[in-house]
Amino acid sequence: MEKRKSVRKLIFLLFLIISSIAIIFFIPFRQALVFEFQDSGRPLAYIPFSKEETFKIKYTHSIHLSDVVESYKITEKGHIQQYELMYEDYSIGMPENASEGEIFEQKDGKYFLKNMNRIFPSFDLRVGKVRANHRVIFKNEEYQLSRYIEPGTWIRIKFKKINIFQQLKGVNILEST
Repeated sequence: MEKRKSVRKLIFLLFLIISSIAIIFFIPFRQALVFEFQDSGRPLAYIPFSKEETFKIKYTHSIHLSDVVESYKITEKGHIQQYELMYEDYSIGMPENASEGEIFEQKDGKYFLKNMNRIFPSFDLRVGKVRANHRVIFKNEEYQLSRYIEPGTWIRIKFKKINIFQQLKGVNILEST
């Protein structure tokens, strides 16, 4: 009888340990800017991120062959807000003026759209194969996306909490330079 109680306690203890490990492994806890494969939810890469931080996407425009920089921040609801756009050539594919509430400026040969309030739950991007050379700028450091994600891949960029399992599946861009 005593042996049976010991076995039950051991099984229960083992169950608690396995359950605890599973919970720790699969419950999202780390906030991150996540680069997911298409619309699958599968992370390819991520940047540990808080809502107070900002990031930029920089790329070479396919026609003008000059840099374009899109600036983003995270809203209180965890969405992505584009708040600024900078470009060097004022022609095909680029805005010619500001929308309502936005500010258009020209400074040092560059064009800026400021005070933008374009909010997205996520946005999609195809990592450039030829000219685009997409880079993410975080804390004044540039990270070339093609180092972490195969060129030509369609990705979805979003802000969310990820778990340990997802962290293991994706590449922490800040740690792999």
